Parts: sequence; C-alpha cells; structure tokens
Amino acid sequence: FARESGLRLKLARHHRVYQAKAETLEACMAQDRASFAAALDDLGDCDFIILDTPGTDTFLSRLGHARADTLITPLNDSFLDLDLLARIDPSGRKILGPSVYAEMVWEQRQQRAQDGRPPTDWIVMRNRLAHVNARNKRDVGRLLEELSRRIGFRLAPGFSERVIFRELFPKGLTLLDLRERGVGVSLNLSHVAAREEVRGLLDAIGVAEPRGEEHAQSDMFAPAGAE
Repeated sequence: FARESGLRLKLARHHRVYQAKAETLEACMAQDRASFAAALDDLGDCDFIILDTPGTDTFLSRLGHARADTLITPLNDSFLDLDLLARIDPSGRKILGPSVYAEMVWEQRQQRAQDGRPPTDWIVMRNRLAHVNARNKRDVGRLLEELSRRIGFRLAPGFSERVIFRELFPKGLTLLDLRERGVGVSLNLSHVAAREEVRGLLDAIGVAEPRGEEHAQSDMFAPAGAE
C-alpha cells in the first residue's frame, strides 16, 4: 500500500525463521536454535524486536518465549479463548488449574532465570471486547483477575470490536498511520476512540508512541506459519 500510494510510512524489517526439518529431534533443535540466533544477531541494531510465535507448542516457539523481555498474549473475550490460559470448570465459575500453554510459559520463565536474564513481563490483553456489559464479559474479567494473581501476568487495556481494524487490515495500516496525509481514511470519533485504545496498550507495555522522524525503529521477526 505504501509503495502504490507513494507514502513514506515507517515500515518494519521482516524476517522469517522456518522450522527445521531434519532426521532427528536433536538435529531439528540444533537447526532451530542456530536459525533463531542468526535472526536476532541480524536485528541487533534495532531498538525493538517483535517475535510473533506460532500458536502451537514447538521448540522454536519456546526459544522465542524464553528470550522475550515482554510477553503479550491477546485473548478474545470468551471462555473458549480463556481455555488458552487455564482449565475452567463446566459452570465457568472456577479455575481448576493452569493450561498447557501457561505451564509452557512458566517453564520458559524458569529457563530465562537460569540463563541469568531478568524476569519476563507477561501481559494479557483482552481483545474484541463487546460494548455491551454482558454477563459473559463480566465473568471472563473476574476469572482473568483471579488468574493473573495465580500464574503471574498483568492485564492491559485491550481492543474493542471495531470495524476500523478490519478496514485497515488489507492495507497493512495501523491507526497510528492515519496521521499521514494521503492514507485515504478520514478520522471520525470512532477512529479516535480506537486510536486511544492503541495508545493505552502502548502505555501499558511501556513503549512511547512514535513521534515524527524521531521515533525508534521497530522491527518484526516472525517464524513461518505465525498468525
């Protein structure tokens, strides 16, 4: 979109790390570790590196979790997605225990401690929030608050269900790009509210919003198959 529109938008460098295919598990792990390290070395001049890991539990995904200074887990506002973090009883009112994913995160945080790295700041953000204050929304919120104390994450402001996010996706734009002339999207009150949600998430993460030419370079590294 930036090239076809002639816009000078700030773009990220993008690296894919393909999951290794070798005859033995040990060989695959060695190749994954080498590819991962090479990607990080290549991005060593960047201020920020974003790792978009696969949703499945793979060795490559574990490497990414162990290296993450900040781990952001987006969670759609439903009990189906809450199952990613914990096992919930059939009534939806009681937490039975951490999920397989939560246990994996715990293991990688332990590995990070063994490597002498500072603790990972784990942030869970609620996504696609409904504007109606429904019972399901309240129950999910209550369980997340309880779960955050049990498995050690903090909650950040999430994104509401808004049409603007779907409209910008095909162009690869974010709400922060709408300040640029020539983007072709006129801001309305709904867009301004959505942009405030983005700013709220950035504040929760601890990243300052880019300002003009002075903003830090942001780069993306994503293993193949990441969503």
